[in-house]
Amino acid sequence: MERQSPLFTVFVYAAALLLAAIILAPILWLFVMSISSAADLSAKPLNWWPEEIDLSRYRLLLSTIENSAGAAFTASLFNSLKVAGMATLAAIAVAIPAAWAVSRTSNVSWSLYAVIATYMLPPVALAVPLYMGLAYLGLLNSVFGLALVYLTILAPFTTWLLKSGFDSIPKEIESAAMIDGARLDQILRLITLPLAAPVMATSALFAFLLAWDEFFYALLFTSDLRAKTLTVAISDLAGGRVSDYGLIATAGVLAALPPVLIGLVMQRALISGLTSGGVKG
Repeated sequence: MERQSPLFTVFVYAAALLLAAIILAPILWLFVMSISSAADLSAKPLNWWPEEIDLSRYRLLLSTIENSAGAAFTASLFNSLKVAGMATLAAIAVAIPAAWAVSRTSNVSWSLYAVIATYMLPPVALAVPLYMGLAYLGLLNSVFGLALVYLTILAPFTTWLLKSGFDSIPKEIESAAMIDGARLDQILRLITLPLAAPVMATSALFAFLLAWDEFFYALLFTSDLRAKTLTVAISDLAGGRVSDYGLIATAGVLAALPPVLIGLVMQRALISGLTSGGVKG
């Protein structure tokens, strides 16, 4: 085996540490802000670590007292979970047959690129048609209506990701199963989808993150706690004359926890899906 230079090994580890520091520094500072008192946040020179840890903002945002900031925040948290979950499940359900059809029939691949081209349009260009459509269906200020809007965003994206996963699965496997008398639904259920499971998990995770972080449509199409999502609720915390930056940071930390936990649970499938098709033998 070729022996690596010690200097090169040190360089690799130093570059990895630098990259980790760049990525984690804003997250760490967000957490520090969330546990700092107002005096620490406004101190000059700035205190890089609070003199006294203040967890009152976490208790405030996680409280369930009626008509409190905590009740509004937790309601928005559950709304985001419902909207992102429904949109992700619907997007995967739509993307699986669409991606498989495009992967196995090259003559219709242009349709996928035509749909993806709609991403070139700014969201504000679609706001009025979507608003009128939701108003006609009576789905304004509804988690189901917002999930339907997100589906139009997520379906092309997940289809594109799943197509790359289906492309890496040899067609000969499906042809052999078909010769043995397997139906199309059996081929997909027993052969293709299990082989594409890592890519499906990766697509679902990225779709969930897109829906979780979306702000523009959630701001336009929701008005109260029946459908308001977490991103809009956090923006409301900064809407007053005097903003509590520690409270906004606390909301940011809490909002980041669900995607982080889901990513940790799906870590193995995520890595496998991202590297799928990278090496073919």
